[in-house]
Amino acid sequence: MTDEGKLYETMGELLYAVAKADGVIQNDENEALQDILKNHKWKDEINWSFNYEVSKQRTVEEVYSKVIAVCDRIGPSPLYREFIQAMELVANANNGVDANEEKVMSSFSADLIERFRKDTNQK
Repeated sequence: MTDEGKLYETMGELLYAVAKADGVIQNDENEALQDILKNHKWKDEINWSFNYEVSKQRTVEEVYSKVIAVCDRIGPSPLYREFIQAMELVANANNGVDANEEKVMSSFSADLIERFRKDTNQK
């Protein structure tokens, strides 16, 4: 699988973590995901990984750690902007963003920036 494919698979996992952060994946969040994926080139990979995590019922922390590890391995990518936009759409789908969803979203950006800064400083 290419890095781009792996990142989009990881996007499904990240969206699972955001949707699950408030305890339950709401129908509105699932509908928002389907709207995002409607014409997406990588919709099958994103949807598969989201549904895989739903079936496994992993914790938000487990899935989030896996997401960050993949992003760290692949390094900086312009795709992360799309990830952030998709997280915001899913989180806002059901009565706005709750504190746990906000924590996942803000941690994603902060963790990546911190990791990539460390990489830059080590070179």
